[in-house]
Amino acid sequence: MSRTEEIAKRRIFGIISHPDAGKTTLTEKLLLHGGAIRQAGTVKARKNSKFATSDWMEIEKQRGISVTSSVMQFDYAGKVISIMDTPGHNDFGEDTYRILTSVDSAVMVIDGAKGIEAQTRKLFKVCAMRGIPIFTFVNKLDRETKDAFDLIQELEDILGIESVPITWPIGCGLNFQGIYDIMKNEAVLYKAKKTLQLGEEGVFGPDLEDDITINNLRTLRDEIELIQGAGNELDMDKVRRGKMTPVFFGSALADFGTVQFLEHFLDMSPAPGPRKARLDGEDMEVLPTDDSFSGFIFKIQANMNPAHRDRLAFLRICSGEFERGMEVKLSRTGKPVKLAQSTMLMANERENVESAIAGDVIGVYDTGNYQVGDTLSDFKGELFFEPLPTFPAEMYSMVFPKDTMKQKQFQKGVEQLAEEGTVQVYRNEYNEVIVGAVGQLQFEVFQYRLENEYNAKVRMDRLDMTVARWLGEGQNIDRIKDMLDSRQMLVYDRMQRPLLLFANNFTMNYFTEKHSDVELIEPMNIKSTL
Repeated sequence: MSRTEEIAKRRIFGIISHPDAGKTTLTEKLLLHGGAIRQAGTVKARKNSKFATSDWMEIEKQRGISVTSSVMQFDYAGKVISIMDTPGHNDFGEDTYRILTSVDSAVMVIDGAKGIEAQTRKLFKVCAMRGIPIFTFVNKLDRETKDAFDLIQELEDILGIESVPITWPIGCGLNFQGIYDIMKNEAVLYKAKKTLQLGEEGVFGPDLEDDITINNLRTLRDEIELIQGAGNELDMDKVRRGKMTPVFFGSALADFGTVQFLEHFLDMSPAPGPRKARLDGEDMEVLPTDDSFSGFIFKIQANMNPAHRDRLAFLRICSGEFERGMEVKLSRTGKPVKLAQSTMLMANERENVESAIAGDVIGVYDTGNYQVGDTLSDFKGELFFEPLPTFPAEMYSMVFPKDTMKQKQFQKGVEQLAEEGTVQVYRNEYNEVIVGAVGQLQFEVFQYRLENEYNAKVRMDRLDMTVARWLGEGQNIDRIKDMLDSRQMLVYDRMQRPLLLFANNFTMNYFTEKHSDVELIEPMNIKSTL
């Protein structure tokens, strides 16, 4: 099989949702059907220590939430599928946003009882900005949910995306009896555990009268008639441009409707496509079929195997072919690097890989060479993919080791977790560590990992600071120090760039008015990765 044909088999997608909508549970069931695991672990199963495959960190197992993204690859129906399970919690939105830069499509999981929630809206906007195709799975149909038409309407009213149902529920909650696959014209029954291929008349024929209650069948017929008469027609061009979302119904926990979703998704979702980049300063598109190798690092994770204190860089291959031991150029430094050790990923489990192509995600062992957002390639010239998004911290803490004898472990842990993007790390003029986070849970994970992975117990003292602004080049730092009071703090990021922390926006605006000659730069305008 040619490389072009192999690339066409690849599917990389991220799963996004509000916390507790069932994202990780759906991931588990897809892995189960792909043969990647023998038994789906759920965050509920505490007594027998059965945990979600994608929740591989110890703190995730303890809390029953995803706090880091995971990559899982498996084969199904002739396709090579890479699932990116993302943190649902808002405090880890930056990790999720970076994951979404590496995928070709996204699956949006919605709790049928709650509809579209805040975090779902935020993540949808990221997908919409990038034009990522979005597929919607309405979950928990075995519980009482909103009306299916109301959920469809929410997609259009709240998210502004056209929707088209591919499967449709037959009842819900206690009256849930299954789903109707509109495209295949078949009914999949929930408790009866059977599939009925319907005749030409579909739900309007007699085929379901022995298996579906009169009320459910009457409602189903009315709803399908309405969909056929007034619903949107499936337009694959709109789906590919992220302007229309196919909608599926089911229950991930009960593993119902998941196979139908997976099979339709694989038929509809895109294979790897072109990627925007700059080559020697000129805009271009890198095609997956290009002979030259290229890829970018979208995540760095330390201690996936605590016994080995290892560190992996997650590399999305965008073009060409990877071969273990090959030499490529790290665009940020212009220096060659050898990709000697590489692995395919299944959460925290690995398998050595000799070769990979566009559409694959591999883990590259990192000794400190890489940063999130780095481009690796053997293109002639300087190739850079689009920069990954960074977001300003909203809270800050000073961090101190409780045991001064653990200073070495403390400094190593802080450095490695900063490079992962777990938190943003700064230092003041006395080399004291200040960490910035979007939310409190990031601090808790940071502290937990320092203490459990690096054996460095810490004290964290919250600072009354909420806003950061970088100083423009050429500023007189000594003069600026004289301007500061207790409502501001001068610190340096890990690239030694000076910035000011302010108590709040009012304090920052007052400082700006008083010292109009001091150039302050917003985080999103900083040129290189923070």
